[in-house]
Amino acid sequence: MASQLQHRLRSALALVTGAGSGIGRAVSVRLAGEGATVAACDLDGAAAQETVRLLGGPGSKQGPPRGNHAAFQADVSEGSAARRLLEQVQACFSRPPSVVVSCAGITRDELLLHMSEDDWDKVIAVNLKGTFLVTQAAGQALVSSGCSGSIINISSIVGKVGNMGQTNYAASKAGVIGLTQTAARELGRHGIRCNSVLPGFIATPMTQKVPQKVMNKITGMIPMGHLGDPEDVADVVAFLASEDSGYITGASVEVTGGLFM
Repeated sequence: MASQLQHRLRSALALVTGAGSGIGRAVSVRLAGEGATVAACDLDGAAAQETVRLLGGPGSKQGPPRGNHAAFQADVSEGSAARRLLEQVQACFSRPPSVVVSCAGITRDELLLHMSEDDWDKVIAVNLKGTFLVTQAAGQALVSSGCSGSIINISSIVGKVGNMGQTNYAASKAGVIGLTQTAARELGRHGIRCNSVLPGFIATPMTQKVPQKVMNKITGMIPMGHLGDPEDVADVVAFLASEDSGYITGASVEVTGGLFM
């Protein structure tokens, strides 16, 4: 399937948020490897540039000539920043991104009875509102240009089953599923597909914050016996980005090693 994907994504321009680390970086690397041009965006501009360096691009914040990868810095939880990001990508590459992958996400874990309103608001703002803003801006850009596209939003299995100490994160990721399904209904007639990916416990900087004792317990619950790698999620994103999934929209694909099945 790799060679077929490489052919299918050769002319694609992919915008990836949260591209500075973890799943976002792995997605950027995979899509670039399949022939796509990548616009890597992160709140940490230096991290986005490092991702572009890994892709073989110059990592210029202003953007290189069309055909090369570029790094962008944006806080996707702010509407003006999300709209400006799409404008910058279009100005850089003279076209809107045909593949949009929202990986930007944060955690602020605490038990429900002790969670602060601020921690609730911050997680919802980045994980849910940020995904909404990027999906909206990308959808508007694609519809205005008459282009088809594939929007892929990273949710989480936690959004489906919940998790101790993560009421804010679980709510945000459940919201991403509903947002994506509704966007799929609305944008399908424009040739724009919208799908979500639900990772389980993946070895990323985010899961490294979890105490080892807890991770050992979780690993024991996974039928495949180990945590996933960011590349496991990137493989699914590459499929959903390509026309090999051309009749798939509104789907929620779990990448969990069988956890919570």
